[in-house]
Amino acid sequence: MLGVRCLLRSVRFCSSAPFPKHKPSAKLSVREALGAQNTSGERIKVQGWIRSVRSQKEVLFLHVNDGSSLESLQIVADSSLDSRELTFGSSVEIQGQLIKSPSKRQNVELKAEKIKVIGNCDAKAFPIKYKERHPLEYLRQYPHFRCRTNVLGSILRIRSEATAAIHSFFKDSGFVHIHTPIITSNDSEGAGELFQLEGTYDEWTLQDTKLLWMSQAFTQVFTFGPTFRAENSQSRRHLAEFYMVEAEISFVDSLQDLMQVIEELFKATAMMVLSNCPEDVELCHKFIAPGQKDRLEHMLKNNFLIISYTEAVEILKQASQNFTFTPEWGVDLQTEHEKYLVKHCGNIPVFVINYPLAIKPFYMRDNEDGPQHTVAAVDLLVPGVGELFGGGLREERYHFLEERLARSGLTEVYQWYLDLRRFGSVPHGGFGMGFERYLQCILGVDNIKDVIPFPRFPHSCLL
Repeated sequence: MLGVRCLLRSVRFCSSAPFPKHKPSAKLSVREALGAQNTSGERIKVQGWIRSVRSQKEVLFLHVNDGSSLESLQIVADSSLDSRELTFGSSVEIQGQLIKSPSKRQNVELKAEKIKVIGNCDAKAFPIKYKERHPLEYLRQYPHFRCRTNVLGSILRIRSEATAAIHSFFKDSGFVHIHTPIITSNDSEGAGELFQLEGTYDEWTLQDTKLLWMSQAFTQVFTFGPTFRAENSQSRRHLAEFYMVEAEISFVDSLQDLMQVIEELFKATAMMVLSNCPEDVELCHKFIAPGQKDRLEHMLKNNFLIISYTEAVEILKQASQNFTFTPEWGVDLQTEHEKYLVKHCGNIPVFVINYPLAIKPFYMRDNEDGPQHTVAAVDLLVPGVGELFGGGLREERYHFLEERLARSGLTEVYQWYLDLRRFGSVPHGGFGMGFERYLQCILGVDNIKDVIPFPRFPHSCLL
């Protein structure tokens, strides 16, 4: 009987033998197949890339993944199948019966009836090697292939889930999603870190998208899109192209109200990611950042702290640590200062408020606090990253803005902004969050280049 069964299997996989006539197979993703409740021989079709090949005396085992799940689907085929093209990295389409697996390693497996190689892969020449855990630095050389690895696959699924969670938070909170321009004639931050466009657009520059003008027509708005910075930095927390989440709220006259929204956004998004991507998050916390799980839980269960910029400078001046940049009132905080402050506060995210006017954009609201001359600005500092959110209340009083722009010689450039204050102005405030830095924070990824599919930074634009 054994010989008869083997003969039947050989006939089944022979390319010249007719494929048995069955009802059409349902096409499922690997994730759907792994989660299927009906495993009583349902015929399905899956497509993906081979992660491993293992041949035994009578059975051939394949593991196939299509990016929808961290776990791969085990394929059981007859060992008589010509497996020369079934190599690591090859793309395949497989039809067969989904059955309960006898192995404790997986709940289900696919008993193959037909295997079709879609695209061959020379495993020896393929830069991603089978059973080799490549360093993230190595994988950055191959942005077009690195998403096939478990680690980058997990990070990109988490990125997708975090994107959905952010949109869900704002929608549930009554915000309107606005598509703002990337190309603009104004540098709203005043930082000058802009790309100059040539040709017919030589008067336009690329900058952060801003919602300041939309807050005069909608009470709550947000945008989420790409941002470009001509910042000549090779650090682990800067990119030339990255994604920003920005929100603006009208009829707000308290920094406390803004900080509440920021804290709720941070925690709600993290909780949704933890709930919907547990295996992917666990992989990151286990292999990339051991200990990050406890640190994230510590952030989520504690209320964020609040200190003033003046208090922050005093803490830094009294620190026993030697800083590369000497802390001084009136000078912006450096990354080393931000990380120290978070550590000093027990590794709980900390809001730093009321910065000097001189180091913040012209539209920040004046606190009218005498010689110090601070504005109602706020930054959220988080463990491992430093600054994650930046924002504040906006100056809605016409005469304050008019005087400030006049002193800077910018009245003509920002006449449109003054017009917003002349016709129905309201108190408002908002904030921006670097999306990649957020992913760095919750996952513990050290380098920002590893949480974006195709990192762009000075002197590097692979693909």
